[in-house]
Amino acid sequence: MQQSPKAEFKKSENNRSKSVSEMNTNNVDDEVMEQGKLWRDAEKKYPWYDAPPKVKVTTKKGLCHMYIELTFGLPPRSVFELFTNPDNLPLVSDKSWRQLLVNKKRKVLKRDGPRQIVEVDKVVAWDFLWWSGGMPININAVENEKDLRGKYKKQKMKFMKVFEGSYKVEPIYVDFERLCNQKEPKSPEEYKKCSGGQGKIASKVTMDQIFSAISYF
Repeated sequence: MQQSPKAEFKKSENNRSKSVSEMNTNNVDDEVMEQGKLWRDAEKKYPWYDAPPKVKVTTKKGLCHMYIELTFGLPPRSVFELFTNPDNLPLVSDKSWRQLLVNKKRKVLKRDGPRQIVEVDKVVAWDFLWWSGGMPININAVENEKDLRGKYKKQKMKFMKVFEGSYKVEPIYVDFERLCNQKEPKSPEEYKKCSGGQGKIASKVTMDQIFSAISYF
């Protein structure tokens, strides 16, 4: 259940956040647009398939720890915006087209260069037997647009005693074996040089989530 990467590319190319523009807007926009063109041009010849998510769940002393790995056929900057941009396309079910996550409010509390602290209100859809509804979530998040990392912690959240976590977005150099003589580059700049600017960059997302529900029994 996720948004359309193709649609998200178009949004990312045309809709940059204010904090990104305060960094190096031209370089960021050029990177996203260049990658968008590479992915579209290579779609038929070198198709990309997102790997199935890897999920590991452990429980200790009443706390549930969930570790998740995801891959996206999008460059890291675009994937970071999936997590942080409230104007993105809605997250919907691939079966019922029900909206699963609704963005209600987003307020920047503090900004320090590429790092900012935000307060976020969302509503997450839930189902139990034949009942369904939405659970409001109020969290504070620290987002770093330079390192493409974030962490968050609940402020107000029904039924949850603990709800916090972190995530990071890292590049996957998709075409390095084909374009860089099998040598994996160590940076986007090195990859661009060895691939002649023709190498696609995908993303790996790792998430650490800790949560514990309130017991009423």
